[in-house]
Formats: sequence, C-alpha cells, structure tokens
Amino acid sequence: MRRAVSLLCGRVAPSLLLGFTAVAASASIASAQTTVSLNQPNSQVVYATLRGGTYAAKNYPTLLATQASTDSTNARRALLKFDTQNLIPAGSNVTSAVLTLTVNRGGTDASRTVAVYQGTTSWTETEATWTVRRVGQSWTTPGGDMGSELARQPVSNVAGTRVSFDVTPLVQQAVAGALGASRYTRVEVVDTGTASANSYREFVSPDDANAAARPVLKVTYGAAAATTSPAPIASTTLRVLQYNVHHGGWGTDNAFDPNRILNWLVRAKPDLISLQELEVADSWSNGLNLPLWYKQQLEHATGRTWYAFWASRYGTAMATSGQVEMILSKYPFVATSVHTLDAERTALNVTVDVNGRTINFTSAHLDNASQATRLKEIDALLYWETSHAEQRIVAGDMNAWPNTAEIANITRTYTDTWAMASSQGTAASWSANPDGITHGAHRIDYVFQSKSATLLRLKGTQVFDTSDGSGQACVVTGSATCYKNSTGIDPSDHRPVLAEFEVR
Repeated sequence: MRRAVSLLCGRVAPSLLLGFTAVAASASIASAQTTVSLNQPNSQVVYATLRGGTYAAKNYPTLLATQASTDSTNARRALLKFDTQNLIPAGSNVTSAVLTLTVNRGGTDASRTVAVYQGTTSWTETEATWTVRRVGQSWTTPGGDMGSELARQPVSNVAGTRVSFDVTPLVQQAVAGALGASRYTRVEVVDTGTASANSYREFVSPDDANAAARPVLKVTYGAAAATTSPAPIASTTLRVLQYNVHHGGWGTDNAFDPNRILNWLVRAKPDLISLQELEVADSWSNGLNLPLWYKQQLEHATGRTWYAFWASRYGTAMATSGQVEMILSKYPFVATSVHTLDAERTALNVTVDVNGRTINFTSAHLDNASQATRLKEIDALLYWETSHAEQRIVAGDMNAWPNTAEIANITRTYTDTWAMASSQGTAASWSANPDGITHGAHRIDYVFQSKSATLLRLKGTQVFDTSDGSGQACVVTGSATCYKNSTGIDPSDHRPVLAEFEVR
C-alpha cells in the first residue's frame, strides 16, 4: 500500500499542529508570572549534532550545527533537550516560550532558512547518532524523529547573530504532561533550505563560557490556569464512539486527510472515544504525532479539555512512534492501564467517573489475519476485564463478524449494543445500511456492555454514513476495502459506531 504522500494541501501550518492546547490561558489567569531562562549545561540543557553519510555512526555531543546537503555525509541536524520537567511546576500555565540561538560561524551562504521541530523521541546526549537515538535503539527515521514544525527563521552567517523561535505550544504541551510520561522539551533544529555546500551553520553551544551566547529557552508561566472545560459534567447520558481511522486518516480515495476524521469526531458528540490505527512520527502520519494532533484539534473544535491516553501495539503507553490505539475522554482519568494480548495487539483501559458512577472503558484492536489468534486475544481480554470494576464497556475493531466464535465468546458476558438496540428498535443507520455495516460488507466494529453493568441502560446505537455523497469510486489499495453501500468517498475504510447509555 502507498504510504508516504503529502497532506492534501501541502505542509500543515505550525498553528494547526500545535496551536491549540489544553493549557491555553483563560480569562482568569492569575497576574503573577514567573520567567525562567534555561541555559545551564547538563543541569538545564543537553545537546548533540547528528551527521549523516560516512559519519552516521559518530556521536557529536559537543557540537550544535545544521547543514542541508545533497551529500549525506555533510547533512547535519542539531538536537536540544531542556529540563522543563523539573524546573517548571507541572500544570503551570505557560504563556510564552522562546528559544534563542547564537550563530558561532557559517558557510558563505548569506542567509539560510532554519526551522525548529518538535522532537518526538527521547535520546542520550553521548550516544545519539544519525541512525540511533541511544545505543541499541534506532530512530524511527534516520536523522532524528521529528513531529510538528514549530517555527522557522532566516539565519545569517555573521558570528554573534541571535535568532529566536517561538516554541510556546510545544512547551505548553510538555509542561501539561500531554506528550507522555516525560515533561522535558525536546527540539530538533534543521536547515530546510535548498541543499548547498555553503549552508553550514554552527551555533554557540550550551558549554560555551559566555553564558549570554548559549542557547536559551526563556519560559514565562503562572499558576495553573483554569481548565478550558466548562463546569463539571453533570449529565446522566454517556455517548461512546468506536472508530478505526485507517492509519490516522487515509480515506477510501487513498488520500491522507485527518481533518475529515476530526469532523466526524465532532459531529458525533461523543463523551468517550475509542480509536484504532493512529500513527505517531512515521511515514503514514507524515511525521505527525496524530494522537496529540487529534486531542488538540478536538479541544479547539469543541472548546473544552479532552483527556488522552494511547499505547502502541506492543504495549508501550504514550508511545512516541509507530502505530497506536487511543482513548479520548471528556472526563478526567481516575486510572489508566495497558494489557498486551497476542500477535502484537494491545488493549487499553481508562477509568472515569460519570454521574458518580465508576466507568471502566476498554479499547481493543484484534488480529486481522487469524481466527485462532483472535480467540486467544479474546480470552486474554476477558480475563483482564475481570480485574476492572463495573460498570464496564468494551469497544474496538474486533475483525470478526457477529456470527463468529470470537463474538460468541464475548457475548457470553457482554452485550453487543448494536444487536440489542436493533431488537429494541433504537439502532439507527441509513436505508442502504440496515445491518450496521462498518467495514466493506461486514460489521466488525463494536461497542459491548458488560451484562453485569446494571447501572448502564442502553438508549440506542448509530452507525454513521461518512460518505461524502460525491459518487466518486473508492480506490482500492493494499488491504483497504470499498463499502458495498457507499455514496462516495469515506475518510476511513471503517465507519464509526456510537452507543448511548443512561448512567443511573
């Protein structure tokens, strides 16, 4: 299947990728502000330079340089990591973060375009090279794992020139803990101009005796801001959405556009969302951190905080590369956990409080190739579920039809909400899809309710028609599947299914 293509409208603007955060300033920001300047070597900032070609295995822990070159041996990129984890209180309201670099020397090109990107993967200063981030651990992409572009500036070759980059959105996310377990701020500095033998730029390093010329991250913050959420939710209704988003947003036209998925997440008005096949910092996602992107864009579109938890197919919580599964919630998490099933598949669970009731919500994505493997995964999933308190809901892409042994094993202790709603006359779809098909000609996406979850009353279900009505034909590539009842292009090769409950 094709993978690496551009977003439909070219490079996504930095404001789209990291511009909307859960820690944006509110009208009630306290007036007291603190400004810190992080520039002390080792204790506040570490760094390295990556060089390609014949130097791809060499570590440069005392150099900070960039160069764009058609000769990979001369390609250079700079890494910086600032300690915002220990030096800025968690949850602080970051109102400004500016990275400033000082030119030490440069090639004869009078000006170069240099950009700062989010660094999505941890690395070790004395071990990072073009090919590995630390001994025994490769980068997802040689040359460093980069997420969103944060800012770019023209950089002259005149020694002593200072250039500043606004990295506020990234530092906001780091301090808020939205980038994973670590709250450090990692950036990669890259020359994005046309390759040139004279594009070399060397910047003053954090170890320089002149502290005023060192790289500095200047952060201004105040006390934790009021959340962007409205008052605590007092609703007795819980809307649960299940959606496999096909590698983060590849539609049936074989085009990558996550905004089409986002539109449906907003239109469905869910409270809890189970997503499969998101991608982080790889060719499927064009290098984007899609879990973070969806969280931020959903917050911007709905005007409230969303809580996010994701894990790789290999069980790594808040993974920074590769394919992940994800849960988004309007409700704060009481607890989160991950469980490895089989065939490199993972289930994840979050615990939330809704209307004074404990809800355990699990998201799973079962193997697509082997029924025997799926049966093993279901056994492991159901056993793990017994460790969670009621009320329990399980959603996911089960890769199995309703009449299979896999689903029969689940429905011994769980109710298929679409089937129940159909029998009650509260299952909604469109006329061409009376059976609630979610993928090709099959119904393989589910929301299950534990039969012991007596405080949850199913009100109804819905499978959404996400086709654009254009009449355009689906483009089948690789494992993608066309719907038998499509009226045009869909944003994924799956359709979302929603179950609505009354929490009593």
